Amino acid sequence: MIQFPGRLVLLRREPISPREFVSRRILRMLLLPVLLFPLTGCLVRTRNILITTPPDVVLSESPGQLVQHMNEHYDALQTLTATVNISATVEHADTGEAKDYTSVRGFIVIRKPDMLHVRGLLPFVSTPAFDMVSDGKEFTVYIPPLSKAISGGMTVTTASANAFENLRPGMFLDSLLLQRIGKDDLWSVTSDTRILDTNSKSHHVIEEPDYNLTTYRKSPDSNQLMPQHVVHISRRTMLPFQLDVYDDKGEIETQAIYDNYAKYGTLTFPSRITIRRPQQHMMVTLDIVKLDYNQQLEDDQFKLEIPDGTSIQHLK
Repeated sequence: MIQFPGRLVLLRREPISPREFVSRRILRMLLLPVLLFPLTGCLVRTRNILITTPPDVVLSESPGQLVQHMNEHYDALQTLTATVNISATVEHADTGEAKDYTSVRGFIVIRKPDMLHVRGLLPFVSTPAFDMVSDGKEFTVYIPPLSKAISGGMTVTTASANAFENLRPGMFLDSLLLQRIGKDDLWSVTSDTRILDTNSKSHHVIEEPDYNLTTYRKSPDSNQLMPQHVVHISRRTMLPFQLDVYDDKGEIETQAIYDNYAKYGTLTFPSRITIRRPQQHMMVTLDIVKLDYNQQLEDDQFKLEIPDGTSIQHLK
């Protein structure tokens, strides 16, 4: 009943059927718990997450200082000679298998800008397993156990089904000698973080601030900038912990992970370098046993003698 001045107005409700009455009662009973659950917390689930803490020391540098220190490190090295243990893993995505190859003793000799000699010895007998040289334009690798040699250019133009045949000297040069940034190079510095020291039981981790120093190449037919190198630098130590090298398509060609920095004379250098080749599903690990630098290296240390009768395969 609604009362207006001077009169009464009666509102008549339309009768409902017993079935509709029951349906409304059921709907109210179903909706009531849903409306009350948020108030009681019944729809809230508590779970553990990682507890992040900053490192004890966080260092800072301006973009210009980062480039300056990177170039100073590059300029301080003219030659590098290393005795290493070399191990390799090849993944086969089609079968879901990975093959780990026995670690071999190896020797790496580098003379800037791009002279390289890498030799690996067979385990136990210490005879050559492979021998690779490069002058920065072409490379040759000799495999004595197979009486075979492979030569080709510095880049892979036609991929081989054999992952080892897709390896190039650049993966060693890029990983061991971070490239200098010239005055005309395009580059940028961005900030990021990474998680360290994960403890799955306590959920306590260190969230480390980092710098990403990226150099670019300009696309030949547009103004698009393509990443060329990205150096990831720890702000705890101001030392690189990762390098990403991109190909002309903007895909990662080589990725190097730097671990266990040690002092070799006055030089601070990673004692373990893990080199990944994602496009070939391959990984090579270098564990440094001995390292010398800035020694006099002659041209004949980068020459390779291939015996007569050796089969030579020329790669494209």
